Amino acid sequence: MSAPMEDKNLFERLLECKNEKILTIKQSYIGDVGCVVWDAALVLSKYIESKGFSDRFGEIKGKKVVELGAGTGAVGLVAATKGASVKITDLADFIPLMQMNIDCNQDVLEGPATAMELKWGGDVSKFLPHPNLILMSDCIYYMEALDDLVKTMDDLSNKDTHILCCYEERTIGQNVEAQRKFTKLVEAIFTINEVPLAEQDDEYKSEDIHILHLMKR
Repeated sequence: MSAPMEDKNLFERLLECKNEKILTIKQSYIGDVGCVVWDAALVLSKYIESKGFSDRFGEIKGKKVVELGAGTGAVGLVAATKGASVKITDLADFIPLMQMNIDCNQDVLEGPATAMELKWGGDVSKFLPHPNLILMSDCIYYMEALDDLVKTMDDLSNKDTHILCCYEERTIGQNVEAQRKFTKLVEAIFTINEVPLAEQDDEYKSEDIHILHLMKR
């Protein structure tokens, strides 16, 4: 997917934000799973717009945010519509799609959004000082990537960094083991609290989609 993106391979999804702004998210027929907006991304996006989020974390406006495994960048862009300063990150192949989505939504962003390469397990110095908030949606599926993912979470955060990890619970195949391994890895470093459904968006929530709030021990 690192080649220039062609319009014929793209399709759009409109995300209506609660501030009456509409994000146009371009998705790709060609590429990895990160090329489309999944349900967990919608649930997390709507949560950061909710009263439950602001009651727990305060306003997101002005906060420094990093989105990991961003794919289309949808979650980070929602944060930027509310005035956050967002670094939207993924592997190099996803940069063209993320940048396209930043460019086509400039008129509705209240905070800066930057597409940046970040390979899990690699150097994070260009993302420091530590962000206030790290956003992740559906990043827990490749077993071989989990150690590096958790290392990056550790390196990017300090005692004041909040991490929101949203994932869809899957009950078959490698995904079950991946979820177990992820939990074991993070609980050694972070406290884990699940955000109750009652605090989430009234419409965009599901018993199968979990939002975890992590902070360093």
